[in-house]
Amino acid sequence: MFCLQEKLELVEGKVDWKGRTALKHEHGGMRIGLLILATFGFEQMATVALAVNLVIYFSGVLHFEFADAANQLTNFMGSSYILSIAVAALADVYIGRFNATLISGCVEFLGLALLTVQAHYPGLRPPKCNIFDSTSRCEKVGGGNAALFFIALYLLAAGSAGIKAALPAHGADQFDEKDPREARDMSSFFNFLLLIVCLGSAASLTLIVWIQDNKGWDWGFGLSTIAMFLGVVLFTLGLPMHRIQPIQGTSTIIEIVQVFVAAIRNRKLQLPEDPTELYEFDRDAEAAGDKEFLPYRDTFRFLDKAAIKETPVLRHRQSESPNPWKLPSPSNRAERWIQASQARSRSRPPSLAIIPVSFLIIIVPIYDRVIVPFVRKFTGHPTGITHLQRIGVGLLLSSISMAVAAIMEVKRKKVARDHGMLDAIPVTQPLPISVFWLSFQFFIFGIADMFTYVGLLELFYSEAPKGLKSLSTCFLWCSMALGYFFSSILVKIVNRATEGVTRSGGWLAGNNINRNHLNLFYLLLSIMSITNFFAYLVAARRYKYRPRIAPAVSK
Repeated sequence: MFCLQEKLELVEGKVDWKGRTALKHEHGGMRIGLLILATFGFEQMATVALAVNLVIYFSGVLHFEFADAANQLTNFMGSSYILSIAVAALADVYIGRFNATLISGCVEFLGLALLTVQAHYPGLRPPKCNIFDSTSRCEKVGGGNAALFFIALYLLAAGSAGIKAALPAHGADQFDEKDPREARDMSSFFNFLLLIVCLGSAASLTLIVWIQDNKGWDWGFGLSTIAMFLGVVLFTLGLPMHRIQPIQGTSTIIEIVQVFVAAIRNRKLQLPEDPTELYEFDRDAEAAGDKEFLPYRDTFRFLDKAAIKETPVLRHRQSESPNPWKLPSPSNRAERWIQASQARSRSRPPSLAIIPVSFLIIIVPIYDRVIVPFVRKFTGHPTGITHLQRIGVGLLLSSISMAVAAIMEVKRKKVARDHGMLDAIPVTQPLPISVFWLSFQFFIFGIADMFTYVGLLELFYSEAPKGLKSLSTCFLWCSMALGYFFSSILVKIVNRATEGVTRSGGWLAGNNINRNHLNLFYLLLSIMSITNFFAYLVAARRYKYRPRIAPAVSK
C-alpha cells in the first residue's frame, strides 16, 4: 500500500532540478506558481515604464529627433515580441523552459544595468541641450556611447522576449492537467498571471515613471534594475520546488514537416477504414516520458496517409524504429491550427493607461474567486467556461468597448463645441469634462482583455503537444505585435481614404482631435471587431478540442 501511494504521488513527465521524477506534494503546485508570478510581476514593473517614457529619454537625453525616437521605440517593442519565437524554440528543444527563463532574466537585468550606467555618467551621453529651442544645436548620441546604448536596449529586448516565451509555459508546467484540482489551479494561475501583470504595470506606471520624471533617469533605470534582480532571485530561490519539463532533444516542428513529407510520399496509397491500422508508437514510450500520445481525431484526413503501413511485413515489425520521414505516427499530425488575433488601436495619453490596469486589478480576483466557481457548478468545467468561449466573450466585449468609445467621443466633442473650444490647445486648455467619462470604455475593454488574454494563453498551452508549449504561447505575443503593427497601417489607410471627404483632411489628420473624426474611427473599429468576432465563431465551431485521456502506465 505504501509503494502504491508513493507511486501515485509521482508527476508523469516532470522532473526536479536534479533530474529525478517530480513528486506531487513536494514539487510544483500553486506554492511555486506564486513565486513564478512574483518574478513576472517584477519583470513587468521593470519594463512597462519604458514603453511609456522611453521616447522622452530618446529625444530629451540622447537627442534623437521625435520621428526617430518613435521608430526606435517601435523597433524595441517589436523585437521584444518577435524574438520570443526564437527563445521559445530553444526552450522547447534544447535548453528547457526553466533555463530559458533564468538566462533571459539575467540578460534583461544586464541590459537594464547598462542603461542605468549610461544614464548616470555624463561622459556616456551627449551634453545637456534644449531640443525645443530652434537656435540650439543638440549633439546626437554617437560612436561608442551609441553602441553601448543599443547593446543595452537590445539585451533588454532579448531578455524580455525570453521571459514572455518561457515563463508562462513553465508556470503552467507546475500543474497536472489530468488532476481536477490542479487543473483548476492552473486556470487560476493564468488568471493571476494577468493580475500580476496589472500590479507590476501599476507600480511601473506610477512609481518608476514618477522617479524618472522627478529624480532622474539613472534613479528610474536603477529601480527597474533592482526590480529585475529581485525577480531573478525569487525565481532561483524556488529551484528545489520547481517541476521541470525534460528537454525534448528533437524539434516538434521537424516532426510536423516529417508528417507532410510522409503524406506526400504515400499520397497514392488507400487509407484503411479502421484508424487503428495506422502506425502508432508503443504507449510504454509515453509512460517513460519519451513520447506523448495524442488520441486519433477524424480531422485533416489527408495527413493520415503519413501513417499508412505500406506492407504486411512492416505491420509485424513494431519493435523496430521506422524512418520518421516515411512513417510518423498520427500523434505527430499538425492538427492544431487556430488563428486568434485582435487588431487594436488605442488613442489615449500614457497617464490614462493606469485606468484599465486599475479596473483589472479589481476584476480579476472577483472573476477567479466568485464568478468561475459559480459558473463551474452549472457547466462542470474546471475553468467555468471553455477556452474558446472565453476568447469569444472577450472579442465581443472588445467590439462593444469601441462602440462605447465612439459614443463618449461624440459627447466630448459636443462639450468642446458648446464651450467654443474646438481649437483649444491640448493640456494647457483642458475641456470642462471629467476624464473619468473614459472609464466606461476602459472598464469594458479591461474585461475584454481579461477574457481574451487569459483565454488565448490557456488555449495555446493546453492544446499544444509537450514539444510546442512555449512556442504555442508565443502565438499570443505575436498576435499582439501584429495587432499593433496593423493598427498603424490602418490609421494611414483611413486617413488616405478620407482625406477628400472631410474638412480636416482625414478622420485622424492633424493634431486637433476636436476637428477630426475620432468617433467615426472608433465606430469603424467596432464594426471590424464584430466582423472579426463572427469570423472567429466560424473557426471556433469547427475546432475540436484535444481529448483528455488517462496517462499510460508501464507495467
